[in-house]
Amino acid sequence: MITRGLLDQLLKSGQQALQGNNSPARQGNPAPSAGGGLSDLLGGSGGLGSLLSGAGGGALAAGAMGLLMGNKTARNLGGKALTYGGLAALGVLAYKAYGNWQSQQGGVAQPEPQTVDRLPALAAEQHSQAILKALVAAAKADGHVDARERQLIEGEFSKLSSDPQLQHWLSAELNKPLDPVEVASAASTPEMAAEMYLASVLLVDQEHFMERAYLDELARQLKLDPALKVELEAQVKQAAA
Repeated sequence: MITRGLLDQLLKSGQQALQGNNSPARQGNPAPSAGGGLSDLLGGSGGLGSLLSGAGGGALAAGAMGLLMGNKTARNLGGKALTYGGLAALGVLAYKAYGNWQSQQGGVAQPEPQTVDRLPALAAEQHSQAILKALVAAAKADGHVDARERQLIEGEFSKLSSDPQLQHWLSAELNKPLDPVEVASAASTPEMAAEMYLASVLLVDQEHFMERAYLDELARQLKLDPALKVELEAQVKQAAA
C-alpha cells in the first residue's frame, strides 16, 4: 500500500478545497521538490509563503479534501487552514518547529530532525501513512462525518487511487471510532509524532471546543513535549501570516 502520492495530492489541494478554487490556472503551479534541503525549500522569490500557497493536485484531490474538511469552509478560518503546498512543505514546518524546540533544550547537541522531507522513500512512506491517518482522524474531531459522508469520502478517494488495499485501509480508518490513543500509536519516531500533530492542527478549527479537546488529547498521547506542541502551533500561525 502506497500512501505518499495520495497524501501529497491532498495536501496540495488543501487551499483550493478551502477557497472553492479549482481553476486550471491555480492547479498548474509546480509542486515543491522534496529532495532539497531546508534552505532550498525556503528560498526562491516567494519564500515559505509562496511554497505554502502552492496549489496543485487537481479537482479530484480537492474534492476529497473538501469532504474531509466538512463545514470548515463556512467558518472564518482566513488563511490558517491548509494553505500549504504538499508533503515537502509539511516537512519544512515540522523541521523548523522541531529544530526550534531542540535549540531550547540546551546541553548536549541534538541530532538533526529527520522529518518527512529529508527521508529516503521507504521511511517517507511510513511517515506518510501516519500523517494520512492523522488527517482522517482530525476530520472526525468535530463529529461531522456521518455514515453518508463516509460513503461520499470513500467514493472520492476511490477516484484518486485504484489500489484496493489503500481503499480498504481508508475505509477502515473512516469507520473507526475517534480514538487519540489509537491514532498516536502510529507514531514510531518523535519526528513522526510532530508531523502527525502538525497535520492535525492544519485541518481542525482550534476555536471549536471538540476539536481543541481532541488536539490536546492527541498531543498527550503522542507524548509531545509542551514546548514542542507550542512550536508546532506557532509554525502554523507564522505560515498563515
